[in-house]
Amino acid sequence: MTDVTAVIAAPPERVWAVLADGWTYAGWVVGASHVRAVDAGWPEIGARIHHSVGPWPLVVHDTTEVVDVEPGRLLELDARSWPLGAARVRMELSRTDEGGTAVLMSEQVVRGPARLLPGPLQAALLIPRNRESLSRLADIVTAGAGTP
Repeated sequence: MTDVTAVIAAPPERVWAVLADGWTYAGWVVGASHVRAVDAGWPEIGARIHHSVGPWPLVVHDTTEVVDVEPGRLLELDARSWPLGAARVRMELSRTDEGGTAVLMSEQVVRGPARLLPGPLQAALLIPRNRESLSRLADIVTAGAGTP
């Protein structure tokens, strides 16, 4: 797994509210360009976000599915981006002493051709991407989107 952490200056409830709103997915996930639909019940296990990945006109339609969830604390996803493959993405939230949220984002390619890339090369690609994703998530959270 490749891990990236960030501290967001908002309580975990506000961060979770954004993660629990599937329509914000393309706003914070680097590479996701459009959300086409969100299954009823998101973010329950088995619920999916139907999204597009990549720049137009090279857009690929795919899905991201919840594989584990502890509301307010943990969201684990099977994020597909075929033909490249699929990754397991785990978002863990914990309250900081200052009342903010520490977010740990872990990602590992689990299927497809991208899985053949050596671990250090995967990390070199994923770490900057996921840092930017957490920065975008922080911007959405602190702007007030998805507040309960």
